[in-house]
Amino acid sequence: MGKIIAIANQKGGVGKTTTSINLAASLGVLEKKVLLIDADPQANATSGIGIDVESVEVGTYQLLEHSHSPKEAILETDTPNLDIIPAHIDLVAIEIELVDKESREYMLKKAIKDVKDDYDYILIDCAPSLGLLTLNALTAADAVIIPIQCEYFALEGLGKLLNTIKSVQKIHNKNLDIEGLLLTMYDSRLRLSNQVVEEVQKHFNNMVFQTIIQRNIRLSEAPSYGESIINYDASSKGANNYLSLAKEIINKNA
Repeated sequence: MGKIIAIANQKGGVGKTTTSINLAASLGVLEKKVLLIDADPQANATSGIGIDVESVEVGTYQLLEHSHSPKEAILETDTPNLDIIPAHIDLVAIEIELVDKESREYMLKKAIKDVKDDYDYILIDCAPSLGLLTLNALTAADAVIIPIQCEYFALEGLGKLLNTIKSVQKIHNKNLDIEGLLLTMYDSRLRLSNQVVEEVQKHFNNMVFQTIIQRNIRLSEAPSYGESIINYDASSKGANNYLSLAKEIINKNA
């Protein structure tokens, strides 16, 4: 049975989509079968893996509406062992459309239950908000990865996210775990980066991944070519970081 991991933080620009794409690709290269679900109306995970967002006919929106099955929405990617359920700008309307529906927090969970056993890992790229889309992802997930950028406002809003996770555990999904806090955009030359790492590790201890994602120009360039860092430059520091994270997750779940 596959493990479902949501990648969430209501702050934008912390490396959620970068992590979703590159962790998914790294797990695929390590011979795990992976499904990436783009649950963000910006659809950056979709375009970042090389799919033309305008050409998407069936994706996360139709899945949440229950008008199509996951198998109709799944697309293969150029990365070994990696499939994706893409997003489209239409997804922006789903929060309004679901608001009156019964069990609206469980729409994604119900939709993907039939494909859970087909994959080793299902990763959900969440929107930068704590709205209904993110709530659906947390309700469907077994665990959550929280990316935290090594910058001044890193811990701002983290308490709010952890409270949301607690209330999801209490009301919707008692089995939801925190897979780990992931430090991203680390620059060893900056005192501030080192302070944030120390602070997060001191406060959260074993909850923090040992792997730290360093700032890397190749990592920033890859999405503009519609490629994961593994396809774009497998020898880069960014690729090594994400392969290391993937191995850490595989070992943790062994």
